[in-house]
Amino acid sequence: MSQKISFNFDNTKFMASDSEVEAIKPRIQAAKKTLVEKTGEGNDFLGWIDLPVNYDKVEFGRIKEAAAKIQSDSDVLLVIGIGGSYLGARAAIEALRHGFYNSVSKEIRKTPEIYYCGNNLSSTYISELVEVIGDRDFSVNVISKSGTTTECSVAFRLFKEMLEKKYGKEEAAKRIYATTDKARGALKTLADAEGYETYVVPDDVGGRFSVLTAVGLLPIAASGADIDKLMEGAANGREYCLSKDFDDSDVMKYAAVRNVMYEKGLGMEILGNFEPALHFVTEWWKQLYGESEGKDGKGIFPAGVDFTTDLHSLGQFIQDGTKNHFETFINVENPRKAVIMQKEAEDLDGLNYLAGKEVDFINKCAMEGTILAHVDGGVPNIRIDMDTIDELSLGELFYKFEFACGVSGYTLGVNPFNQPGVESYKKNMFALLGKPGFEEMTKELRARLNK
Repeated sequence: MSQKISFNFDNTKFMASDSEVEAIKPRIQAAKKTLVEKTGEGNDFLGWIDLPVNYDKVEFGRIKEAAAKIQSDSDVLLVIGIGGSYLGARAAIEALRHGFYNSVSKEIRKTPEIYYCGNNLSSTYISELVEVIGDRDFSVNVISKSGTTTECSVAFRLFKEMLEKKYGKEEAAKRIYATTDKARGALKTLADAEGYETYVVPDDVGGRFSVLTAVGLLPIAASGADIDKLMEGAANGREYCLSKDFDDSDVMKYAAVRNVMYEKGLGMEILGNFEPALHFVTEWWKQLYGESEGKDGKGIFPAGVDFTTDLHSLGQFIQDGTKNHFETFINVENPRKAVIMQKEAEDLDGLNYLAGKEVDFINKCAMEGTILAHVDGGVPNIRIDMDTIDELSLGELFYKFEFACGVSGYTLGVNPFNQPGVESYKKNMFALLGKPGFEEMTKELRARLNK
């Protein structure tokens, strides 16, 4: 079992000492037992635990076939989804593929441009996306378990109409790939009626844990990334998480250290990286932990920064501002590409002392200097070492974050697998839109807004 991901807690000990971590150990072990034995709240949403080794192999093959078809007949793929229905896929694609994926030529990219919609309700965004597609060939992967999520449904209705005008109803149906419930719901009903290729959102896997299902795998495969390796990496992470007890488990210690610091008043975790490719991994992580832990008046608020960029905007606050946070950095030990600094005849910028050095060496020094400065400023720091950004490492990272999230949530005393608060804004929005059945609520909300 080769592991590509490891955790370092040396710079948290002044806030989460060895004795304090040892003291919380029984609670972490009990939380892991609850998770693995599926005896806690939300236990009907734990299909992700065994997913890397217990997935539908037939559907997996169909996903690769669909990806090949999309690559052969489409210049653009639209991924329509919100939250867990698109963040995992986008995180993987932006991490694994070219950093300027949609901008480089097809000769370099070799796969369709990929754009995301249904994750907002901006008419400007939709209109400009239509302009980007232009007259080019495109396909749509619409992802929604119910088929009635407002943002996704609005986008799908508009782009389905665009497809049907361009290709005709029958041919358009061959370019629509629906990832939805296996048996019911608006999207499933439409897909069956129109003959769309369908893929399953498993009943026992919640959206924010769904990156390794068809939800994430179809777009990831269409981008040209190796989903076999992604699943292999996740399987390695699973074996580690299930087989290691507390003393040998970085993942359980991550949950422990987070909870020790939370109980001392550090209610915010800032996930940082020094590789722009990891920006959407952070966005995925924010949903995973925010939606899983933020309930019942509890939870560690997940925030994200991209360094060194944000050192010039948020670095001051993180180091010297209110002490209500700790940091977790993802350190990529081996970047995919190297750039060497050259010597200039006139050393006007004073950088000749770096001649012959890789830019990554400069980046690593910036990271190490930042960690030292922030720790000196009283900010605890967890470091996650990632071998390189590839499918094996990313699959393992996804799984370890998911497992730690389940353990941490149960330790915190919440159900990590529901999201009751998300429904509140939807009800208000439906009422303000004038949706049938919400008439009384519409009057009440309008009165409040007009005060």
